[in-house]
Amino acid sequence: MPTVTERSEGMPGARAPAGRTADGATGRASVLPDAPGHGDGHGDWPAQAADTIVRVVGTVRDKTTGPALTVARGLVYGLLALVLATAALVLLAIGSVRLIDAYLPDAVFGETHTWAAHLLVGLVFTGAGGWLWSKRRARPADDR
Repeated sequence: MPTVTERSEGMPGARAPAGRTADGATGRASVLPDAPGHGDGHGDWPAQAADTIVRVVGTVRDKTTGPALTVARGLVYGLLALVLATAALVLLAIGSVRLIDAYLPDAVFGETHTWAAHLLVGLVFTGAGGWLWSKRRARPADDR
């Protein structure tokens, strides 16, 4: 990338800056002062101020948007898992009823024995719900 001095050399009436140019790493041209009294580190205060602002904004962004993105991802993936689990549970119930209905003997339950398949699947889900209900924990008492 050409420096400010190199770009201005070919222009008619253009004057080169007072100092020499450097800083090809970041791509922006900065003037390094040659004059005495400017080497104390305070001559480049606009660049220092800009770097400080960029650093502070980056720190604030990392501390605010990072956790917000984590929470948003958790909510999205949690809701997606909830929807998929609900769909899987419904498909499991439908498949169970159809499977049981296909293998129930007609001699015991009659020609139309879908009611018995629904009853068996309902008993399984009721039993699972009762077992989960027994595993619940009591809420701590509130001091009101």
